[in-house]
Amino acid sequence: MSHFSDYYAVIFTSTRTPMQKGYEEMAIKMVELAEQQKGFLGIESAQDSSLGITISYWESLEDINQWRNHAAHKVAQEKGKSEWYESFSLRVCKIEREHHFKRERLE
Repeated sequence: MSHFSDYYAVIFTSTRTPMQKGYEEMAIKMVELAEQQKGFLGIESAQDSSLGITISYWESLEDINQWRNHAAHKVAQEKGKSEWYESFSLRVCKIEREHHFKRERLE
């Protein structure tokens, strides 16, 4: 993730149902589509067999709203509600500051 200032994070946490047919394919498709959207800055994701946490980063609230209302994303949202998610939470946060650490490799 590059260093930007005053940008936004969409934090999506979910608990999945046992019904996961088509989930992985749709997740890949949504990441590829999000990467093409105006204002998209990056994505981070972690998951195990039932819990998922995905954070996408955006330049503005307008860009987030455009993505939220994208027709293909709407289809994925409905499929998630009807089949893939037991529950989910979505939070939109403004990032005002960030810090990073990376261990240097000793040769």
